[in-house]
Amino acid sequence: MLQQAPIADAPEAPAASIVRVSGQMVELRVAGRAPKARDLYVGTDDPELRIEIATLPGGNLARGLLLSTGQPVALGARLRATGGGIDMPVGRATLGRMLNLFGEPIDGGPPLTDAPRRSIQHAPPALSERRTRSEIFETGIKAIDLLCPIERGGKAGLFGGAGVGKTVLIAEMIYNMSGVYQGVSLFCGIGERSREAEEFHRDMDAAGVLENTIMVFGQMNERPAVRFRVGHAAMTIAEYFRDELNTDVLVLIDNIYRFVQAGAEVSGLLGQIPSRVGYQPSLATEIAELEERICSTSSGAMTSIQAVYVPADDFTDPAATHVFGHLSASIVLSRKRAAQGLYPALDPLESASKMLSPGVASARHERVASDVRRTLAEYESLKDVIAMLGLEQLSIDDRRTVAVARRLERFLTQPFHATEQFTSAPGRRVSLEETIEGCALILSGAFNDRPERDLYMIGAIGEARTSAQ
Repeated sequence: MLQQAPIADAPEAPAASIVRVSGQMVELRVAGRAPKARDLYVGTDDPELRIEIATLPGGNLARGLLLSTGQPVALGARLRATGGGIDMPVGRATLGRMLNLFGEPIDGGPPLTDAPRRSIQHAPPALSERRTRSEIFETGIKAIDLLCPIERGGKAGLFGGAGVGKTVLIAEMIYNMSGVYQGVSLFCGIGERSREAEEFHRDMDAAGVLENTIMVFGQMNERPAVRFRVGHAAMTIAEYFRDELNTDVLVLIDNIYRFVQAGAEVSGLLGQIPSRVGYQPSLATEIAELEERICSTSSGAMTSIQAVYVPADDFTDPAATHVFGHLSASIVLSRKRAAQGLYPALDPLESASKMLSPGVASARHERVASDVRRTLAEYESLKDVIAMLGLEQLSIDDRRTVAVARRLERFLTQPFHATEQFTSAPGRRVSLEETIEGCALILSGAFNDRPERDLYMIGAIGEARTSAQ
């Protein structure tokens, strides 16, 4: 009589032990099957100890990166495999919450134990699944909507050095979108200071927009591997809202440059030879892996606005140039204009958008934006003559151009809700049509007999008429 073979037991999760520690990189000896790159191991005795596998040198050895902040690491410490990589809670339970890379609340609220979880590593949608319809995404900020409109379902970059207003612009966009945007907002802070994260959470709560906002932070004091992965963790939540809940998502990222910096630190930990200007050799690939996940499908639109720090205001820096290629709108912030008090400090001659083209923008919008840019360019070319000879030496036409350009510069400034506590001026949201109408009137010379200050830090052009009366 044949005997039935015993049923094999389910394979146990392979155990590992730490055999070498080199700064933030550790080497593991793994028992059983070899792990895969990006697998997550956690401490057997201390679940707070987390290590992500980075390379597999061979044999039963694996090298991983520490993800635990300030966690002591001891030789011989035992770890177990989680059976996959890092995952995040997704769904409506995440609305109004502030999370870290592992989906743990950092806002003092209860843990998201019942929310479904998804791996943070996902391939972007196929080209056949992407939506290509172009439509302008109004932000309510005059200078952006007129001169470099953002594409609904596209990507826009806020380029600028330190202290020119990138984070303030992102906060203002969340304020302006809260009443009119039929979707959710997701803010991803990469390398943010703890102070900035706390202030941002408090401001969103005070503005009443927290319930439709999700915040994911990899803070400045955390390991480079955490800051390098937190962008992908935020994208996982955004993709779930887009694909499973058929919801439009506004993704705001601050700051892409710190994502690049974290990648450079990780590259150095793994012993890779630096490339141009000291950046990692895989810079273009790493940026593309994150940026290509930001796209729109038939399920929903995913619009992204990203702050990009420009080192030493050098726009030829590899980090800035690699990001440029993924964007449909480039909003360049000028330190010179910020010093003049022209906020937002948008440079109208350097900023550009693919939306200012026939078939997307209206004919009037395209014409007025072109006239505004040409007038400001002519004024820029006359500044040296004015500095040397004075305004009186210009021709009558040139003096008219200067008068119109200076009034345009001041009309394109705007008080923000995000800065009310500092300026005591109530914020303004201005529609695109109001902006076009105001610029058309200024271009016609209708305000040349009014003081320039009447147009400074106002909303629609009607406010200048009221102040004059």
